[in-house]
Formats: sequence, structure tokens, C-alpha cells
Amino acid sequence: MLFCTPSRALRAIAAIAFGLFAIGGARAEVPEVRISHGFGVLYLPLMVMASEKLIEKNARAAGLGDVKATYLVLDGGNVINDAMLSGALDIASIGVPGFLTLWAKAKDNPALEIRGLSGMSSSSLYLMTRNPNIKSLKDFSDKDRIAVPGIKTSLPAVMLHMVAAREFGDANYAKLDPITVGLPHPDALGVLLSGRGEINSHMASPPFSYIEDATPGLHRVFNTVDILGNITVDMTYTTRKFFEANPKLCGVFIAAMNEADALIAKDPKKAAEIYLAISKQKSTPDEIVKILADPNSTFSTVPNGTMKYAEFMSRVGTIKAKPATWKDLFFAPILGAAGS
Repeated sequence: MLFCTPSRALRAIAAIAFGLFAIGGARAEVPEVRISHGFGVLYLPLMVMASEKLIEKNARAAGLGDVKATYLVLDGGNVINDAMLSGALDIASIGVPGFLTLWAKAKDNPALEIRGLSGMSSSSLYLMTRNPNIKSLKDFSDKDRIAVPGIKTSLPAVMLHMVAAREFGDANYAKLDPITVGLPHPDALGVLLSGRGEINSHMASPPFSYIEDATPGLHRVFNTVDILGNITVDMTYTTRKFFEANPKLCGVFIAAMNEADALIAKDPKKAAEIYLAISKQKSTPDEIVKILADPNSTFSTVPNGTMKYAEFMSRVGTIKAKPATWKDLFFAPILGAAGS
């Protein structure tokens, strides 16, 4: 029979308790995570994660057991933020401006605080039009209509603001707001290609931008990369409440996205096939591979250029709180990266 001294027994009990706590802590994390993504190639990492079950794979490797990942299609900053605030989402993917809008509103409210988990994608957005008289922003009139996924706060809407501020000055950044119309990218594509209706222009993201750019009768007014640089356009975020209750699962999410990014880089044809299977878009794999081969199309969890948005939105007053650095916007797991 093995006898223990009181001190040894206490240490043994403590070790067992710690082990049970670690196991219990892992199992206490949620068994299902609800993740949103929008329309288009910018959300490809999440589509790869869904197709290859990378959350589930990495969760098992991290000792979390069987975790179910559910992916919801939501588009437009206001819609996504409302879903997060209502508790219908755990992790959202969104344009950087939409995230900043909610971050600034919730900054001093511990119950609602959000922060970024990761960057996700960088690409060019095109302002496309079928009006042959439009060569620059100065040529738009009150008879034109520009489709954006969400008025004022969506990524295309704010990028349009940023370009307009350069053209007309900060005081007139919203000069084109009266002629913007909220419409999801697939619907805007259909309207523009039809040649009918009052909407004759579209702030388009890939692949819709590429389709429109290759269509006779449509032309590009500008490419955002030429004006704003190749900065992160879409990112992911969650609430502090979810992050603190599920730290391992948040780490699993980032690991899964890194794995998805590696697959996109290594096997773009497979990534293109995954995109088409999930999006149901009528394109060929070669057409999507061409987009992925564009130097402006990059996928990375490292955020790049988020402060450009924050500085602009703070300067024109669309957010009331300004982060001192990009690290004020993100949770700890990504802070060791060379972000901006």
C-alpha cells in the first residue's frame, strides 16, 4: 500500500483538481460556434473552413472535443452588427469600417465590448458604371444611383467616402450618400448587367467587380487599391464575453483560418471549386483562379491598414472613439503579428 504525507497528499489533490479544471474548462467552451460570412471571394477563407471542416479538426486537436461550426450568410455592416448584438452570432466577418462602427459604440460598455480576432482578406474594389458620361466622381448627378451592400457603414460605402474625401475634401466625404442604394452584391450585379432600372453604378468587390469589368457597356471609374493602397478590407471579430468564455475556441478559429489561407495559396484550383460549390455563382474555376492570382487578392489573418480607416472615420466624425494603435482593436492572440 502506498502512503502519502499530508503535504504530498495535498499536492496530489491539487494536481488532480487542476487536471479536472483544465478538462472541465475545455469542455465548458461552447459545443457550437456560429460564424457569418457575406457574398464574394473576400470570404473565401471561411468557405474553405466550412468545406474542409477546419474548425472541427482544429478543435479536436486542441482538446475541445466535437465542436460544430455553423456558417450563416449575412451581408452589410448594419445587418451583421445587429445579428451580433442580438446574440445570433458568435464570430462575425465584416468590412473593417462596419467593425469600427460597432467597436466605437460599444467601447465603454463592458457588456457589449467587441474586438477583432483576425484580419481576413485584402483586394481591390471597383466603382463600376454603365453611364458613359461618368469618368470620375465629379461626373455623378442626382439622376445616378450607386449600389452598396449597406448605406453609410458597409465596406464599399466607407471606401466610397474615403475616395470622395480625397476628391471633394473631408467636409464633403458624404457628398454621394443621397444617390447610394443598399443592395447585396449579387443583386447589384444582376441589375447592372440587365441594363434596366435606376441603379446604374456599383461599388463592387470580387468576383462581381471582375465580371462587371469584363462586360461590354460597363466601365471602371476607379480601383480602390490605386487610391487607398492594398489594405485589409474584411476581418473577423467577436464580443469580449464570447472571447473570455471561449479562449481556446477563438485560438482554434485563427488556426483554422491560417490553414485555409495556406490551402488557398497552395491549391487555388481547389479553393476556386470550394468557392463555386458554396456560393453557387455561375463562373468557372479558371475565372476564380484568375482572381486569386491577382496580386491585389491576398488572404491573411494579419490585419493591415486598419488604422487608415480608423483615422479617416474619426476625422470625419463617423466614429466618436479613436484607437491609439491597431492593437486597441484586437484581442491578444493576434497582437504578436506585424499588423497595422
